[in-house]
Amino acid sequence: MRFSPILLTFLCALGLTAAANRADARQYWTPNESSISISWLPETGQEHYDHIEMSGRRVSAVLRYGVDSKGRFVLNKSMIWPMLRTLPNNTHASLMRRFDWNPLDAVTVNGRSISEQVDRLTLDGTLKVDSHITLSGNSFLSLERTYFPSTDRPALLELYIFRNTGENNVSLEWPRIQNVLATDPARGVDGSYRIYLTVAEGGAMTLAPGDSCMFAASVSAAGPGEEGIFLTSDEAVTELKKRREAVAEWTGNLVLETPDPVIDRMFAFSKIRACESIYETEGGPMHGPGGESYYAAIWANDQAEYINPYFPFTGYTYGNASALNSFRHFARYMNNEWIPVPSSIIAEGKDIWNGAGDRGDAAMIAYGAARYALARGDMNEARELWPLIQWTLEYCRRKLNDEGVVTSDSDELEGRFPSGDANLCTSCLYYDALISAAYLADTFGDRRTAGTFRRQARNIRKAIESYFGATVEGYETYAYYKGNDILRSWICIPLTVGIDTRAAGTVTALFSPRLWTENGLLTQAGTSTFWDRSTLYALRGAFMAGAVEEALDYLKRYSGTRLLGAHVPYAVEAWPEGNQRHLSAESGLYGRIFTEGLFGIRPTGLRSFDLTPRLPAEWGNMALRKIKAFESDFDIEVSKAECNEDSQLIRIVVRDSGGIILDKTVQEGTTVSCRLQDRSMEIK
Repeated sequence: MRFSPILLTFLCALGLTAAANRADARQYWTPNESSISISWLPETGQEHYDHIEMSGRRVSAVLRYGVDSKGRFVLNKSMIWPMLRTLPNNTHASLMRRFDWNPLDAVTVNGRSISEQVDRLTLDGTLKVDSHITLSGNSFLSLERTYFPSTDRPALLELYIFRNTGENNVSLEWPRIQNVLATDPARGVDGSYRIYLTVAEGGAMTLAPGDSCMFAASVSAAGPGEEGIFLTSDEAVTELKKRREAVAEWTGNLVLETPDPVIDRMFAFSKIRACESIYETEGGPMHGPGGESYYAAIWANDQAEYINPYFPFTGYTYGNASALNSFRHFARYMNNEWIPVPSSIIAEGKDIWNGAGDRGDAAMIAYGAARYALARGDMNEARELWPLIQWTLEYCRRKLNDEGVVTSDSDELEGRFPSGDANLCTSCLYYDALISAAYLADTFGDRRTAGTFRRQARNIRKAIESYFGATVEGYETYAYYKGNDILRSWICIPLTVGIDTRAAGTVTALFSPRLWTENGLLTQAGTSTFWDRSTLYALRGAFMAGAVEEALDYLKRYSGTRLLGAHVPYAVEAWPEGNQRHLSAESGLYGRIFTEGLFGIRPTGLRSFDLTPRLPAEWGNMALRKIKAFESDFDIEVSKAECNEDSQLIRIVVRDSGGIILDKTVQEGTTVSCRLQDRSMEIK
C-alpha cells in the first residue's frame, strides 16, 4: 500500500505508523508517588505521539494522543461499541468510528480561542493532561482534562477543569453541544445506531484569581429504543469516581512488592488492562482482546489459555465470571464425532470463527480450563468444567500421530509462520493439561482417571523430547516442528510446563542476539516480527527453569521499555501487525511471569499448590499479597535467610488472616507443597 505525502504526514502526526515507536528507545515517562501513576513532562520542542486503549463494560476507546512540536495537545478518539453489531456480523463487526472532535475548539477565553502549552500527561487508569494558557499581562489559566471510559455506559467521558492562576479576572465561555450522527440502517444488525458528541451544559463565567470552573463532554452511542447519554459535569465526576474505584479494585488485590519500583508498577498497570476489557454481551460477560478488532467474542488462546488461569489470583469476580462463561461457550461445541471445537466464538456467542482450522484449540482449552478450575477453588465450577476438560483431552489423544505428539492444522499464529503438522506448543499444552486434570481427578476421588492422565502425561513428555528435541543453530533446544532449522520464540513453551530437559540450551537461545531485541523476542530468528506473548511466556519459563539472574535482567529491560518508553504502559500484541495494540490478555501473561515464574505457584488442588520461589540475588525480599486464588486470601513472602551472604537459603512465609500457614527456610529452587485446607506443608 502506498500513502500520499499528505496522508503520510497526517498518520505520523497521530502516531499511527509503527516504525516510529518501535525505533524510539528513549524513556519519556517517570513513575509518580502513586503505585498506579506515571507522567510525561514534555520538554520544549519535544514532539511525541502514542496510543492507549481503555475499556468499560459497554465501550472501548483507543486514544491516539501526543504533543506536537509547538507544545500543543493532539488527540484522535477511536470509539468501539462492541454490542452495537454491524453487518456482516463477524469477528470485527463492532460499531467503530474515529473522531478528532475537540470540545475546546468552541471555547473562548477573553473572547479568543484557546492556545495552550502542555505541562504534563499522566496515565493512572485515565489519561490526564495538564496545560497552561498564557493571556495578556499577568493573566494565566491552567487546564486539566481527563479522559476515561464509563464503567457501565457506552460512553467515553471527558472532564475539563479551568483554574485562574493569574492576577486578573478571566472571562470564559463554553458551548452546549448536542451533535447526533445516525448510522446507515442497512449496515447495522439492529438498523440505525445513534452516535452522540455532547457537552450537556454550556455556560459563561468570569473567573476571579483562584477560581475554577468545570464542564464535561462525552462520545457515546445508542441502539434502537435506547436513550442517548447527556451527562452533566456532576454526573461525569460520579463516573470518574466509579472508574477510579474500579481501578482501585483491580490493583488492590494480588499486590507485588519487590525492590524494583518499575516492575512493581508495570505489574499494577497490567492488572488494569487485563481486567477492564470484559464486555457485558447478550451471551454473558466476554473478555475481549480489543485492539479495534476483537470484541464481544472469545478465543481458545487469548481467553482460555492466556488469561482465564490468571483471573482467580486477581480476585476480580467479573473476571472469574467471564472465564467460566467462556468455557461454557466452548462446551456447547463438544460432539460425538470429534469435530474440532471452534477457535473463536464471536458475535456475543451467536457465531463461530475457525478460519485457520484446528490450531490446537482443544489443548488450549484443556490447559486453561483445568488450571482455572484448580486455582478458582470452587468444587461446583470444577465439576461443571470436568466434562469439557475430559472431552478436549480425549480429542488431543485422538490427534496423536505415530510418534506420539499432537497434530493440528496450525498454531495460534494461524499460519503467519510455519508450524508443520505437529507443533511444540500444542503438545506441551496437552502435557500440562493432563497434569492439571490428574490433580482434579484426585480432588474428585477418581484415582483411576488420575492414574490414566499421569501415564498419558509421561508418554507425551517422552514424545516431546524425541520428536522436537534438536540442535537448532547450534543450541541444544527444540525444533518447533519437524524440519524446523531456524530458532523460534516458542521454544520457551516447555519451560512453562515444567519440562526442563533442555532448559540451559533453550534459555541461552532465547536470550541470544538471534532472538532477543529491545522489544523482546523475535517470532523467528532473522525476521523483524515480534509478538509479546512469546516474550512473556519466555520470561515466565526462564524463571521457572532457574535462570533467575539472566531472566531478571531481561525482565527489567522489557518492563522499562513497556512502562516508561515510547509506547506505554502495557504489554502489546505484535509488530508490525497491529501497530503494537494493547491487547488485553497479554497483560494477564505479564502477571503470570510472577505468579508462576518468580513465585512458582503451581495449583495442585482446589485448596493446595506447589510453591517454588526464585529470589534474585540482588533482591533481599519479595512478596505477593492479597492472593485470591483457591477461594482464599493470603500472602507469600520470600526473603534471604539470615545467614552468611554466600548461602543459597531462602525463607518462605505463607500467611492469611488466621496467621502463618507456612514458615520454612529452604535451599533456593526447592519446591514446597502448601495445603490451605489443613494449613500444612511439606518439602517435595
